[in-house]
Amino acid sequence: MDEITFKDLNLNKQLFNALDELGYIHPTTIQVKAFPVIMSGKDMLGIAQTGTGKTLAFLLPCLRQWNFSKDRLPQILIIVPTRELVAQVVETVEKLTTHMTLTVVGVYGGVNIRTQAEQVSLGLDVLVATPGRLLDLVLRGDLVLKGIKKLVVDEVDEMFNLGFRHQLKNVLELLPEKKQSMLFSATMNEEVEVLLEDYFISPVKIEAAPAGTPLENILLTGYKVPNFNTKLNLLEQLLSTTKEMEKVLVFVSSKSYADVVYERLSQKFEDRLGVIHSNKSQNFRFNAVNKFHSGETTILIATDIISRGMDISKVTHVINFDAPDDFENFIHRVGRTGRADQEGEAISLFSEFEKTLNDRIDEGLGKIKITYLKLPADLEISTELIFDEEPKINMPNVDIKIPKRENVGDAFHEKSAKNQKVNVRKDWKKAKQEKYGRPKTKGQKLKKKK
Repeated sequence: MDEITFKDLNLNKQLFNALDELGYIHPTTIQVKAFPVIMSGKDMLGIAQTGTGKTLAFLLPCLRQWNFSKDRLPQILIIVPTRELVAQVVETVEKLTTHMTLTVVGVYGGVNIRTQAEQVSLGLDVLVATPGRLLDLVLRGDLVLKGIKKLVVDEVDEMFNLGFRHQLKNVLELLPEKKQSMLFSATMNEEVEVLLEDYFISPVKIEAAPAGTPLENILLTGYKVPNFNTKLNLLEQLLSTTKEMEKVLVFVSSKSYADVVYERLSQKFEDRLGVIHSNKSQNFRFNAVNKFHSGETTILIATDIISRGMDISKVTHVINFDAPDDFENFIHRVGRTGRADQEGEAISLFSEFEKTLNDRIDEGLGKIKITYLKLPADLEISTELIFDEEPKINMPNVDIKIPKRENVGDAFHEKSAKNQKVNVRKDWKKAKQEKYGRPKTKGQKLKKKK
């Protein structure tokens, strides 16, 4: 797409100037394909991997068609799965509209809803939101959606993975029928198809790259490593000796592993190092990403919380410290490098203790070539295993049969004669006759007193 520039698109002067100031010249494949479809007013499904420029693909045509309205109700609604992605999209809108009188507001959970309600009440044009907080504001009466003309649902597959299925559908039910809807996803599955059928009108499908394949300008390499502690030694050695590693994302599978890796690397790279996972506070996460984005830190350890959606440019290397859950997450991790037509490298450290996960990755790779490298000759091979790697003793469940007792009597035995009781109905009239010589009744007593 190098022969095409943004000047070839039907943009206005304000957007042209903003793109020039940002240094953007050539649009990506998804941006070129999406622009005419969105400008035509048709509903659209965009299949594109992380790092292909999806954000500008829907923002540029939506902002091009935006018109000022006196009622100041939101006209463009962008729904994304995470608060980090909300912040990123809001920042991008602000950069593109420096020459426009447009207000953008981002809302997400985890912060005071009253503050966000006050922002919304002041009037806005573009709203970027996570599904849960968006629904909360609507149900409280703080947000009115009747003015929505453009709807964008980004990273919808990740939204389903995070459990936002019902909230998203509830929001879609509240939107006006007359609007243009755009949906972006990295994969196409049954849930996405159901959403399209229920809420979209004959959507046009565009695809920037075959789903499930990484970008061609990413070199995939790997090491087969004995165990976790040897991985730590290898990771430390790679970061120390590879000069090309200018901006590195290190992905780990869990929060506890992230903290362990951070503690180990901080001994040598403390000034260059950051960490981010869901146990960290919102401000901590924003600061960690911002420092890495600006270059203040050059190594960021992360769980899959930021493998989707976050726009961190110029990442030279992605290191999979351990295998992700499936091939799809592998692709999203890898897609953090090699963005915007730049070259990148993704290095994966596989151990025999992750064999099941490795098999899933290998099955998904298919025709994609991954080059396995030999371990450095001077690498320290650790024999110490962590708890997850220690052999587990699986005790079989053995059913113990209780032997049958022989020569025993029945469970019921007759009572002895002295313990036997016989229920006999006593003739009280006869007993009184024998005792008093005559029947003695209450009626006779009362009569005698008279």
